[in-house]
Amino acid sequence: MERRVAITGTRSIGDAPDDELAGAFEAYLRPFADSAAHFYVGGASGVDTAALQWLAKNTEAAVTVVVPCRIVDQPAGSANVIEALRDEGRLADVVEMGATLLGKAAYHARNRWMVDHAGIVIGFPRGDESGGGGTWYTLNYAAEQGKVRMIVPL
Repeated sequence: MERRVAITGTRSIGDAPDDELAGAFEAYLRPFADSAAHFYVGGASGVDTAALQWLAKNTEAAVTVVVPCRIVDQPAGSANVIEALRDEGRLADVVEMGATLLGKAAYHARNRWMVDHAGIVIGFPRGDESGGGGTWYTLNYAAEQGKVRMIVPL
């Protein structure tokens, strides 16, 4: 049976050391990342792109990237990572949701799509921030849907 995992997390990891983030992924993604796993990751900067790169390099799990508009509408660094991994054949799929206006509604629709396709949601919020951002929106939506949630503050 395929294990389906959505990842959500802060975009503000600029001051988080790479080894701290890699350690968090090793501890909290690795147990779910066997060959029967399928991860859904947003295409934003921050945790999305870091988790995408870590999963592609360190696991054989299937990975689908979900973006609210198109890949070219993502931050340049994230778009480059997505395109490179797609060219390498490392992505199971890229879902471009085709929103015409990039904003909170488009991001929330993308996050709901990922939760709806997953059995567990792993969230990486910044510190003890609560309630205000997309990470908590996604975790709260997952709770409303009765999905398993794991919260890993960075």
